[in-house]
Amino acid sequence: MITTFKKQYPKVHLRLHQGSPKEIAQLLLEGEADIGLATESLGEIDELVAFPFYTWRHAVVVPQSHPLASIENLTLAAIAEYPIITYHEGFTGRARVEKAFQEAGLSPDIIMSALDADVIKSYVELELGIGIIASVAFSPERDTALKLLDGSHLFLENETKLAVRKGHLLRRYGYKFIEMCSPELKEALVLSQVSGED
Repeated sequence: MITTFKKQYPKVHLRLHQGSPKEIAQLLLEGEADIGLATESLGEIDELVAFPFYTWRHAVVVPQSHPLASIENLTLAAIAEYPIITYHEGFTGRARVEKAFQEAGLSPDIIMSALDADVIKSYVELELGIGIIASVAFSPERDTALKLLDGSHLFLENETKLAVRKGHLLRRYGYKFIEMCSPELKEALVLSQVSGED
């Protein structure tokens, strides 16, 4: 979507910031960012208007030769037998991963955490542990040394939200960017929510 946006608006300069959900919310609240995307926090802040962006689930990644790669019905107990590399606390649904193990009465050995899936996958490739990542972060074309194992039956669904600050009007291309992210978020709908005209 960024490629499409840049083709339509070549003179608009995009600045992409990566941070924790709380940091993203703070950037929005301080006017340092116009649009924020995060799985946690954004829908809980009164000064922000948050819209559903997309839903996703966690999955497990292992080296192609890993013993779990041949298991047909993956279980949390099987995962808990191995060292785990996943997201930092407060990032990308980490609380839901921990909750799943806790409800199953298991204590996973989370040996390493990272801010993004590419770092997690790199350490899984080095065979330091198995990874739990957002399933959308796996690319069969790039991640050829790894195998993605379905975890949709093990972990709850996550919802990433798109947010803007209440009362903060965007330039027209800002609304177009939001619409590219989620076609049902038309300018009139977003504008009415942001300006409090619902």
